[in-house]
Amino acid sequence: MPQTVLTIEDQPDIRRLIRMTLEFKGHHVIEAGDGVEGLRLAREKKPDLILLDVMMPGMDGLTVGRTLAADSQLAQIPVVMLSALGGGDDIDAGLQTGAQAYLVKPFSPWELLAKVDQLAAAAGAAPA
Repeated sequence: MPQTVLTIEDQPDIRRLIRMTLEFKGHHVIEAGDGVEGLRLAREKKPDLILLDVMMPGMDGLTVGRTLAADSQLAQIPVVMLSALGGGDDIDAGLQTGAQAYLVKPFSPWELLAKVDQLAAAAGAAPA
């Protein structure tokens, strides 16, 4: 079953790559270019999954992740952190926000699809 995925990422090229990858498998993609817009869209659209960049100007992904986890209406939505920061402390910081997974950039399209399908299955939805 296709998922609605919210991508919160400030780099247009990365958003486009994610959108093309997920739409290829039938998912519906909503895009936000920053954390504030991402939170607004999460509250408005209630996506099945959120892909969240860590390093963004203004409100960074760690702050967005903590805000999502603290919101009773959004806390159940699985979050995958995306970052070029791949050290153990960076990954721990991302997961401590409540995220279910952390992908280090550059990641392969297949790795992204596998993670989306894994989280969809864990949430009780059939993967696309």
